Parts: sequence; structure tokens; C-alpha cells
Amino acid sequence: MIRNVLLSFIPIFVAVDAIGVLPMFVSLTKDIDKNKRTEVIIQSMITAIALSIGFVLVGKWIFKLLGIEIGDFMIAGGAILFSLAIIDIINPTKKRRSPGTTLGAVPIGTPLIAGPAVLTTSMLIVSEYGLFATIISIITNILLAGLIFKLSDIVIKFLGEAGSKALSKVTSLLLAAIAVMLIRKGLMQFIN
Repeated sequence: MIRNVLLSFIPIFVAVDAIGVLPMFVSLTKDIDKNKRTEVIIQSMITAIALSIGFVLVGKWIFKLLGIEIGDFMIAGGAILFSLAIIDIINPTKKRRSPGTTLGAVPIGTPLIAGPAVLTTSMLIVSEYGLFATIISIITNILLAGLIFKLSDIVIKFLGEAGSKALSKVTSLLLAAIAVMLIRKGLMQFIN
């Protein structure tokens, strides 16, 4: 069980990309006091966890309804993850919005924390490592993202802007490799 949690933790960690999202979080919350920033972090974590777990729980039912097999989703999901990884590598600037009352839910909770990469990865790894391991990994990774956001001032000073961009590139490269693996496994399901 612990092995499955660890194996499912890594792809979700890469997909969440909390360090890569950190500069955007800082930019979006720079004019907000510490108490309000904490509220935004909590709102973003609740949104991301609810959305990700909801997708994992309902996704299989939707698959059955539409006649989609896991191999189909692995190939489609891998293609999407690969595209997102390439976009992040080539053009790392993501769309920014001005702060509002729902800042924690949108854009931080989704799509910055629980975006297409996290939803696709979560849906795919549940068939590999099980529902319990996937949910534990989702919750742990999103809580870790919240902790990184809470410590954002310290993390940005430690990494610097260049270090945070470099780490984001490495996680995008890992995401591309995971995408290729998903496509390969999806194709193997059709062959078998």
C-alpha cells in the first residue's frame, strides 16, 4: 500500500507543479494581507481537492456511459499532458487574472493547482495504483502545494526567480516523460 501511495504521489506531484505555480501565486496575492492570503490558500486547497477527488470518483462512471476504455483515456490524457508539458517548456508564462473574491477557487484552486494535468493524471493512476493510494496522493500533494504557498516568501528568496523557472522546466520535462509512458501503456492495452 505504501509503495502504491509513493508511486502515485510522484506523477501528481509533477502535475501539480507547486514550485512552477508559485511565482503566479505570489503575483496574484502580492497586494493581499497575510490573513487574507491564508484564506485564499485554504480556499484554493479545498477547491483543488474537491475537484480532483470528484473527477476520480465520477470519471469511471462517465467512461462507462460514453463507452470509453482506460486505454483510450491513457492515450488522450498522455497527448494532453505532453502538449501541456511542451507549452510550459516553450512558453512558461501562464495567463494571469486580477484578484477577486474567488481568487482561491479560480484561478489558483483551478486551473493552477488542479488543472488538466492533475485531473488527467489522477484519473489515469487510479487504475494503476488504486483509489485509496490516488486519493491520499492527491490530498498530500495539494496540502504540500498549500504549505509551499504559505511559505512563498521564504521559498522565492531561497530559489530566486531563475531557480523557480529552472525547476518548473524540469518538472515540465518529467511531465512530458510521464505523458509518453501513458501513451505507451494505452497502446499496449490495445495490443494485448
